Amino acid sequence: MKSVTERGILSRYDTRRKANWIGFFLVLCVIILMVFTMLYPILFTFFNSFKGLVEINSFPPHLLPQDWHWENFREGWQYLNLPHFLGNTLAIFAGNMVATMFVLGLASFSMSRLSYPYRKAVYFFFLLTLFIPPSTYIVPNFVNLKDLGLLNTFWAFWLPAGASAFYLLLLKSFFDSLHLELFEAARIDGASEWRSFLQIALPLSAPIMSTLAIFVFASAWNDWFWPSLVMHGDPKYPLATAIYKKVVSGSVTGLKLNVKFAILSMVMLPPIAVFLIFQRFIIRGLHLGGVKG
Repeated sequence: MKSVTERGILSRYDTRRKANWIGFFLVLCVIILMVFTMLYPILFTFFNSFKGLVEINSFPPHLLPQDWHWENFREGWQYLNLPHFLGNTLAIFAGNMVATMFVLGLASFSMSRLSYPYRKAVYFFFLLTLFIPPSTYIVPNFVNLKDLGLLNTFWAFWLPAGASAFYLLLLKSFFDSLHLELFEAARIDGASEWRSFLQIALPLSAPIMSTLAIFVFASAWNDWFWPSLVMHGDPKYPLATAIYKKVVSGSVTGLKLNVKFAILSMVMLPPIAVFLIFQRFIIRGLHLGGVKG
């Protein structure tokens, strides 16, 4: 029996046409250019962290260091209290994740499984908020947190984390895909909606929660603007804000350029490692929680 092979981008007939090869070559060149423009800043920062101060200011510049100065990382670690700011970032991530799991999880479960008036209107209201630029509600959020006395506390991050319309709709779409018979059987056995959420919906949502955990981690790790508004002083700064104010800002003096690159490399590598390790969960979770028409 003749084996059946899947058709690729170019079939055996297509490869005989010169015009197709030209188009394929142009697409390949564009992809290589995109990869280069994405990787070059990362490699430039990483290799500069190993250079000496004279070599990093030399002209013409070169990518690879001639002498590897590992002491730059030790100086950067001593200059900036990275464990303290890392702890603040992880505290923000943990609180944001709890708000995502329970506040947004319960809201999306209610929208998916409970019957209430104007369900579609409520759904389209949350969908509409995705088209509002985030910069328009920075000032209202700041004023509300100030009136509540929550500035310079981690609640300034945890409360807004429970109002993400994108995560809400992503979770709702996932809960819509769960079999209704599971929850009907739980109701027959006397389980409440709260118990159905904790013992059925939440354990089954582990794939989409894993994806959201990566998104929440990336947001907590990279955000520096909002913390610079609501946090006042070093003890409460997350890592990204501390890096901006103490390393990237032009007001910083006395810090050598190669040590700056060493600090940036130490901060840059963990999220890259997290993405490379858990990238399959991102794709799988988005597939499971994709919005269905």
